[in-house]
Amino acid sequence: MRTPLSRRTGLRAAGAAAVTVVLWASAFVSIRSAGAAYSPGALALGRLLAGAVALGAICLVRREGRPPRAAWRGIAVSGVLWFGFYMVALNWGEQQVDAGTAALIVNLGPILIALLGARLLGDAVPPRLLAGMAVSFAGAVTVGLSMSGEGGASVLGVVLCLLAAVAYAGGVVAQKPALATASALQVTTYGCLAGAVVCLPFAGQLVREAADAPVSATLNMVYLGVFPTALAFTTWAYALARTTAGRMGATTYAVPALVVGMSWLVLGEVPGPLTLAGGALCLAGVAVSRSRAAGRTVARGAVPEPRPKRAADSVR
Repeated sequence: MRTPLSRRTGLRAAGAAAVTVVLWASAFVSIRSAGAAYSPGALALGRLLAGAVALGAICLVRREGRPPRAAWRGIAVSGVLWFGFYMVALNWGEQQVDAGTAALIVNLGPILIALLGARLLGDAVPPRLLAGMAVSFAGAVTVGLSMSGEGGASVLGVVLCLLAAVAYAGGVVAQKPALATASALQVTTYGCLAGAVVCLPFAGQLVREAADAPVSATLNMVYLGVFPTALAFTTWAYALARTTAGRMGATTYAVPALVVGMSWLVLGEVPGPLTLAGGALCLAGVAVSRSRAAGRTVARGAVPEPRPKRAADSVR
C-alpha cells in the first residue's frame, strides 16, 4: 500500500526544486563571464573543485559518513556523466553555438529523463506531466529562436550540446536509485568528486589560465562551484528522492525563463516580446507538470515522510 505524500514533505521538495532552478539559472550569467577567461575543461574542473571543497566542509561539520555500497554505482555513473562529461560538453558547445541554439538542444534533456525514467525506473508518465512538458518545450523553442543569432550553428556545437543533454538525462536516471540508500548530501558530494576526477586531465590548463584570468572570472568560477553546484545539486537530490525523475526534469524548464529575467536585471539585456512569451510558456508548462490530481500518492521510489502512529493503527 502506498503512503500519501504529506503536505510538508511536498512543500519541502518543491522549495528545494525552486532553489535548484534559481541557482542553475544564475549559472548561465556566471558562465558567460568566467568562460571568457577559462577554457571549457578548466572551467568545469575549477567549478567542481570549488564545489567539492564546499561539500567536503559540510560533510565534516555534519559528520556525514561514506554512502552505502549499494549507492556507489549510481553515484559513480551520475558523477561521470552529469558532473563531469556534461559540464565540459556544455561549456564547449556554448563556445560553438549561440545561447539560443544551446538552450534548445539541452532542453531535450527533460524529455529524455522522462522516457528513460519510465523505461529503466518504472516511473509513471501521467498525462499532466506530458502536457506540461509539451507546453514548456514549446516555450523553450520560442526562447531559443528569439535568442538565436543570425549566424549558422556549428555542427560540432550542436553535437556537443546534444551529448550534454544525453549525459544530463543519463546522470539523473542513474542518480535516482542511489538516493534510495544514500543521503542527498552524500550523493552530491561523491558525485562531485567523481566528476572532478574525470576532469583532472584539464588541471594543467586550469593552473595556466588561473594565473592570467581576471579576479572577476575566477570569482565567478568559485561561485559556480559553491552555489549552482554544491548547493543546487544537493537541493536537487533532496527533491529527486521525493518525486519522479520525469517530474523533476520537467521542473528545469523554468530555467530559460529565469535566465531571461536575470539577463534583463543583471546584464541589461532587454528581452523582446517573443522571448517574454516563450518564458511565460516555460513557467506555465512547469506549473502544469508539477500539479497533482486530488488524492495523488507517492510515486514509486519516492521517500515519504513518516506518519505519526495513531491509536487506531495499533489495533489493526
